[in-house]
Amino acid sequence: MTAPRPRIDLHAHSTASDGTESPAGLVAAAAAAGLDVVAITDHDTTHGWAEAADAVATTGVALVRGIEISCGRRGTSVHLLGYLTDPAAAGLSAELALSRDSRVGRLRRIVERMAAAGIDLTYDEVLAAVPPGATPGRPHIADALVRKGIVAHRDEAFAEWLANDSPFYVGHHAPDPVDAVRLVVEAGGVAVHAHPFTGKPGRQVPEALVEEMAAAGLGGLEAHHRDHDDDAVRRALALAADLDLLVTGSSDWHGSGKRNLLGENTTRPEVLAEIERRSSGTTPVLRP
Repeated sequence: MTAPRPRIDLHAHSTASDGTESPAGLVAAAAAAGLDVVAITDHDTTHGWAEAADAVATTGVALVRGIEISCGRRGTSVHLLGYLTDPAAAGLSAELALSRDSRVGRLRRIVERMAAAGIDLTYDEVLAAVPPGATPGRPHIADALVRKGIVAHRDEAFAEWLANDSPFYVGHHAPDPVDAVRLVVEAGGVAVHAHPFTGKPGRQVPEALVEEMAAAGLGGLEAHHRDHDDDAVRRALALAADLDLLVTGSSDWHGSGKRNLLGENTTRPEVLAEIERRSSGTTPVLRP
């Protein structure tokens, strides 16, 4: 009898950034969802790695340690997943620290703009939603609005006030995506472009930029994602084939912060094996 294929989800968030479950809770949720492998990929931080690793033995779920780097070029947002990097790599660590520090000031300015427009929210109320050591982000503003009963959930907060085209939007430090790919590779990791073709037409990542990233060492495209419609999936698959890139599928789970479900998209085990083979960082896949 053929053994079932392992179920692998390579994109999930914890309270180390904008998820609603702790790193250990993420791994436990992965077990409850029937996953065999999960990646912790918090925004611009490795803060949750140690706690997630401690949960491997008790849950039986293998852990891929990763990050999601928020990048940008000329108004286009790019999300880059970095797997199995060395957390001590100087270049990548310095860039992530710049991004985290920038996010703190950004949140204050967004809240000040919202308050000036009559929205009943203070910066201290937002900080109360940010766990110690977490990377702060707009979802924490959304959580504060939910707690106050101003909106029902994060999606409503983003639709009303927190999207990139909102009058309250404030940017933050974000590396160029080509530079970020190089930093991931220098740190011994494998870089995968997360959900490359989400967003409105005209704001999606140009294929020419993906080609630049591939020339810099990009390893894969996250083609299978809730925010990709059928056309976007076909486009990602075709581009991955043209550029000889790996193809991943993931949930982009945030706990109750998004409606995404763990394991709703998965990655083939041979792709994870290739990511492991290509990596040279100090963080191999941690198995029970």
